[in-house]
Amino acid sequence: MVTLLIGKKGSGKTKKLIQLANEAVAASQGNVVVVEKGAKLTYDITSKARLIDTDQYQIKGYDMLFGFLSGICAGNYDVTDVLIDSTFKICPEAVGGLDGFTKKLQDLSENSNADFVVLISAAEEDIPSDLNVVCEKM
Repeated sequence: MVTLLIGKKGSGKTKKLIQLANEAVAASQGNVVVVEKGAKLTYDITSKARLIDTDQYQIKGYDMLFGFLSGICAGNYDVTDVLIDSTFKICPEAVGGLDGFTKKLQDLSENSNADFVVLISAAEEDIPSDLNVVCEKM
């Protein structure tokens, strides 16, 4: 399943991601991965989750991010949850590439049995209404 957490900057999306990541670690029988731009969540996310800084791997754009996420799932079949913070900072295409990315992510989720939570810093009305994913407003 793919879930988008949508809200403007300062609406509490990252706090919600931290909560979801820590809850996922407690409930998961596998591995939880948190992808972020910069290492700002190091002390907020339990050390039992795998925290990955996209800057270390020079990830920029939806295609690179999707390839990276696919590699994570391919390299470890025990990944149950992947949470992505600062999506538009990682992917400067912003809303323009979101539809294609979420479609590929939905396929990856079904093939790998991993759930994805993607934080989107935008107003709800800026997000295409025909995305085939769960959208949660902040």
